[in-house]
Amino acid sequence: MSDGRKRDNIAPGDTVGIVQKKDQRNGSITEGRVREILTRSGSHPHGIKVRLVEGPVGRVRYVKRE
Repeated sequence: MSDGRKRDNIAPGDTVGIVQKKDQRNGSITEGRVREILTRSGSHPHGIKVRLVEGPVGRVRYVKRE
């Protein structure tokens, strides 16, 4: 698994675990495939923000490599 704080580690189609804004307090992770990367900078200390194919938006905690 790769770190979700660097944009270079994430690409559309990757399976990732994200934390949505509504789940920040409890840390609940939603897993899905990346549709688009929303963060423009190369890195972010809380994770790169992405939109999943299924619709949710959140910050990446991990990237699954297969």
